[in-house]
Amino acid sequence: MERRNRSLKALEELKYIDSLDDQQRAKQLLVWSNSYMTESIVESFDLSLANLKELAELFYKNINFLKSYREEIKIQLDNKDKIKSFFQ
Repeated sequence: MERRNRSLKALEELKYIDSLDDQQRAKQLLVWSNSYMTESIVESFDLSLANLKELAELFYKNINFLKSYREEIKIQLDNKDKIKSFFQ
């Protein structure tokens, strides 16, 4: 029962994180993954099939979000470096 409650809590937190703006979302995804993925693996989640599908959708959606967010941040840092070198 404890494992199921923990799994449902993780799913609910991931749903909430999905609604945040980009910067907060990225930070909270890091916190979420450290909380739920460092000591256990996805297969240890005790969810119904429908909840498991929802978790999988959110999980992969957020992986793609993090990839695109990383690229956006990289571009911003590159632009910042260009401006910085221009003024020096």
